[in-house]
Amino acid sequence: MKLFVGLGNPGGKYAHNRHNIGFMALDEIAHSHSFSPWKGKFQGAVAEGRLGSEKVILLKPETFMNLSGQSVGEAMRFYKLTPADVVVFHDELDLAPRKIRVKSGGGHAGHNGLRSIHQHIGEAYDRVRMGIGHPGHKDRVAGYVLHDFAKADQEWLDDLLRGIADGVPHLAEGDNGKFLNAVALRVAPPRSSTTVKKEASKQKKTETPPAPEAQDTRSSLQKLADKFRR
Repeated sequence: MKLFVGLGNPGGKYAHNRHNIGFMALDEIAHSHSFSPWKGKFQGAVAEGRLGSEKVILLKPETFMNLSGQSVGEAMRFYKLTPADVVVFHDELDLAPRKIRVKSGGGHAGHNGLRSIHQHIGEAYDRVRMGIGHPGHKDRVAGYVLHDFAKADQEWLDDLLRGIADGVPHLAEGDNGKFLNAVALRVAPPRSSTTVKKEASKQKKTETPPAPEAQDTRSSLQKLADKFRR
């Protein structure tokens, strides 16, 4: 059994914040893989289902970000899980938007949700780090993460979340490489040979054609005379 945790803050006020991308990821997983309806449990919202051969519990802590570890610890104890069974989905300032990485163990890098989880279950859990970019200065971080995604972000955000849902069965089975490949196919799909040919044909049509050769209008006598003048 796996426990997938999405980090965010509860309530409509925060629903579309950058800080809530963890909640968004779990909502997409639950929808795409027909998980049970969400219900209140462990100081959070819980949905149950299967990903491949693995039973998975989805948990969105509703304690607010800074106390997320309370909810995670309670769920772990109930299901008798270890930190190695836990995967946390969270926003990552140090990754550019649409970038994603999987990490096992390590520090919390100042993320308040991860800091709280560290306090309750230690650091030996996996994380799915979803890039949201950095505002440029540490004093602007709080306002940035607690602000909604811009409209211009919606296309890549949708692709990222759908890619996560596509690949998450591999993540549940411990194959991080296949998981990341599935996300990449959504975020940056390979161009087909047909597309490449169309682009090449379009480029060829827009190229400036060579100038036609000037027509020689001289008479035969003029050509002969010009030949002897050389």
